[in-house]
Amino acid sequence: MRTSILALGLIVAYSWTFALAADDQPLNKPPEGFRALFNGRDLTGWYGMGHFSPIKLKKMSPEERAAKKTADTAEAKKHWRVEDGELVNDGKGPYMTTEQEFGDIELMVDYKTVAKADSGIYLRGTPQVQIWDYTKEGGKWGIGADKGSGGLWNNSKGAPGKDPLVLADKPFGQWNHFLIRQLGARTTVFLNDKCVVDNAIMENFWDRKSPLFAQGPIQLQTHGGEIRWRNIFVRGVPPDEANENLMQKNAEGFKPLFNGKDLSGWTGAIENYEVVDGAIRCKPHKGGTLFTKDEYDDFVVRLEFKLPPGGNNGLAIRFPGNGNPAYNGMCELQVLDTEHKRYLGRIDARQAHGSAYGMVAAKLGYLRPTGQWNCQEVTVVGSTVKVELNGTVILDTDLSKVTDYMANSKHPGKTLKKGHFGFAGHSDPVEFRNIMIKPLESKDN
Repeated sequence: MRTSILALGLIVAYSWTFALAADDQPLNKPPEGFRALFNGRDLTGWYGMGHFSPIKLKKMSPEERAAKKTADTAEAKKHWRVEDGELVNDGKGPYMTTEQEFGDIELMVDYKTVAKADSGIYLRGTPQVQIWDYTKEGGKWGIGADKGSGGLWNNSKGAPGKDPLVLADKPFGQWNHFLIRQLGARTTVFLNDKCVVDNAIMENFWDRKSPLFAQGPIQLQTHGGEIRWRNIFVRGVPPDEANENLMQKNAEGFKPLFNGKDLSGWTGAIENYEVVDGAIRCKPHKGGTLFTKDEYDDFVVRLEFKLPPGGNNGLAIRFPGNGNPAYNGMCELQVLDTEHKRYLGRIDARQAHGSAYGMVAAKLGYLRPTGQWNCQEVTVVGSTVKVELNGTVILDTDLSKVTDYMANSKHPGKTLKKGHFGFAGHSDPVEFRNIMIKPLESKDN
């Protein structure tokens, strides 16, 4: 299987860390850029929590959450200990859980386990990066253990990432080393210097209809046999670095729509947009639709955007070149500072960022803070539209099935099979850069 650009980049950038962390790395001393989550002496920074839904936990009162945390931690301490700089579990009890919650990260973990054991690493409080006995004697070949550890085992059957790409486990008695990168729900796992999960979406085990949580704790699962942990290091991935990696993933076939200098190849409301520092920006108090001279049927478009406070714009999808993109085009995908006081609690859900305006609402909570660049990918195939924001799918819908419209305003253009791509300005200086498109072979051809 061919490794993606992201995976190749990680191999080049971190090939030295595998060897150091697994063998020569000073015990529990993080490499440059990382920090230790386990100090090698005690359980500072950790508490006990069993297999429990973060959704249910959030619905509890503060008093109920505190009581559960106290009880689970007391039980966990019966089964966890620190020994010679290693965090050891006897195979039972609640899981060690970080006090801190994390979003985009790189995580390094060394582990050593025994025959018949079954464990894993929860990311954002969600199962899991699998660890288990990969031998036939372990008794779990029927559910995938023959493929080895490192897969996102709780993904749906057949989903990318569920099964590891290669068997990378070391024999029992030897230390194994993980390097995990998670950007949004996009998850890449290296086990012992081998890519076992390549940029797969980690599903939300707790609610299959919703994307992975934006943040959550790291948990070390216990199940069925002793497991030892050491060298647990984490590094937060800054937004610009995360965007760069997301933009590069499987980049073959994409071509630029914007040269970074001028509006060559674009038409429409040219006079209402400007190029500033390599980005297309809608002029303040101006608007209208700026769109490509070329038309597209099925395609994937990838770009970065930055919102000013309260900023409002949109992506025009299969725009016919005239009229309102939200109604005359296939749809307008909202680009909106949804959390701003101007909109919060005042708009229809189908007006929030990433939504197919007036038709289908996107999931909320995945925009970066105002003023930071976001990375977004839109896939249009036939009547379907998928929006991935900062590595998380926030909309995946079939517009042909929409029958309920905001304010009962129908969208006559939603059945268009071809049109222009563009930006639907609404008076705010929203910026776009690194705009790339990949035409797809239409199903109608």
